Amino acid sequence: MDISAKLVKELRDRTGAGMMDCKKALSETGGDVEKAIDLLRSKGAAKAAKRADKTANEGTIASYIHHGGRIGALVELNCETDFVANTDDFQGLARDLAMHVAAAEPLAVSSNEIPEDVTERERRVYLDQVREEGKPENIWDKIVDGKMQKFFKERVLLDQKFVKNPDQSISELITEVSAKTGEKIEVARFSRFQIGA
Repeated sequence: MDISAKLVKELRDRTGAGMMDCKKALSETGGDVEKAIDLLRSKGAAKAAKRADKTANEGTIASYIHHGGRIGALVELNCETDFVANTDDFQGLARDLAMHVAAAEPLAVSSNEIPEDVTERERRVYLDQVREEGKPENIWDKIVDGKMQKFFKERVLLDQKFVKNPDQSISELITEVSAKTGEKIEVARFSRFQIGA
């Protein structure tokens, strides 16, 4: 099948992928743009996973102020090169993450960064709840583990659902932009501020 330059350009505009990658994806999918987008996304995600051991020393700090100056957030987002750090996709991701932190109040970037005393306190509360509900003792641990997983999904940044698109987690959002840019992207840290909190 002959792939037109117009079709390649359309795919490139929609995905940000290289011209040759777009042409190859269109050839593999018989000119179906939607299937080519899915193909490029899956290949991009695989490339991003391969880059996980790379060092991310460049990046940006993004801020977000909400509710008439009553809530604010700062996020340090890192990547491998200053070239990617200056792209619209990367800068947009950084701004979205700062807004998300202000709205969703995560406790930590990843679950292993939550202080052990917080994790233990949550576990104790859930265990007491299960006891009070009269559940059989042999399933307490399983129920508590399930409640802890829910706690992490609600309070850990990478596990949270993105406030602008609840069908996508923050880690999936980062992987998507990482696949587009071809570089490792990671949240180094964040701070959230709230008047009176």
